[in-house]
Amino acid sequence: MKFDDTSEGLGLRGLQVAPAQAFGAVRLVPLLKEHVREDLRLGTLEFKDRRPHAVGLRGQADAPTVAYCSYIPHAYVLRWSSDGTAVAARGAALTDKQLGLREVGGVRVLHRMVRQEEPGALRFLPLHLAMEGFLSLHFGGPDVAWSEYSRQALSHGLSPRRERAVLGSYVHGLEDAVRMFEIHERQVGALVFVADALAAMVVFPHPDDYRALHRSLVRDFFGELVYQYAILYDDVPAHRVAVREAEISDLAGLRAAVARARADWTAFTADMAAGVLRETLRWKTVHRTGPFRLRRFMSALRPDEDNHIGEAIVRDSGELEYCKTFRLSAAQVRRAYLLEKLAQHHWDLARTAESLGVEVPALLVRLRNAGFGYLLKEHVLKNLPSGTV
Repeated sequence: MKFDDTSEGLGLRGLQVAPAQAFGAVRLVPLLKEHVREDLRLGTLEFKDRRPHAVGLRGQADAPTVAYCSYIPHAYVLRWSSDGTAVAARGAALTDKQLGLREVGGVRVLHRMVRQEEPGALRFLPLHLAMEGFLSLHFGGPDVAWSEYSRQALSHGLSPRRERAVLGSYVHGLEDAVRMFEIHERQVGALVFVADALAAMVVFPHPDDYRALHRSLVRDFFGELVYQYAILYDDVPAHRVAVREAEISDLAGLRAAVARARADWTAFTADMAAGVLRETLRWKTVHRTGPFRLRRFMSALRPDEDNHIGEAIVRDSGELEYCKTFRLSAAQVRRAYLLEKLAQHHWDLARTAESLGVEVPALLVRLRNAGFGYLLKEHVLKNLPSGTV
């Protein structure tokens, strides 16, 4: 995956932060829309067949040459107008033929991650769009036929490339929290924290879309770290804002106190969610229509920091209309970081090792431990000094 540009985080333009709600280790921070528009809506298309699906990424619809495979519970159908007129959220009326969904060797295969099904309607697969971009990172493998690489690596690159995730329904306490939490007026999204680690940021175009999709959070997938935190921690401390009654003598003083409280909530939330709100993100535009761009993004992959991938729909004005994020585990970051370093140095092991400040045998150990041993010839790994592997 190549990137178009970088930015300093998603930000909260056009959104307001409401007081957090907590249940057990789950803290949910509602995001409210300042000005609700009607020209962009999101509907859900349920896949009743619970088998894993494949998505053809390259090749013909009935004979894909590259495919993405996962459990995919639903698709989103985006509808918009370019002139600002209101549109309705619909999605369930599309047939298998309209979706490009067909059986190939007993597997249900969708054609493309993003597809325009009809004028003014775009179908895409939430979060899978982001994960597929992550998996495709340097997927082609070595671009120079270095002697250390296996025939498989030179012929097929990183295929197959796998990553693990956990269904939201398995994150302890999340389903109960989603069921119990209050939905605010004008709420279009939420920041989801588990043990005060940012698990996900979710934003939808319209409050009605959020109400319809609020409980679908448990069908999203989350990182393994989030799953572990939910098991290890029973609760999170409450964040309370002190309002000194003695300092309030009239409505103006009350308004000022409320403004200070909101600023405090926003600052507290922004600090906890800095990984997506403030840190550098790299972007790739997937589809553009009218004033909207569907884009996927990835953190700068700093091994000692929080890292996220995700997808977003951004209006030309910069307002965030849709967003979903996924927190990468430390192991996932290490794998992607190694691939980036190799690609930056044209897959030359000696130059890559030098850039990392290690010897080549140590780099080989890292590659093998990260699950990329199959990229190297067997004798290369066997010739490592005793005790290094």
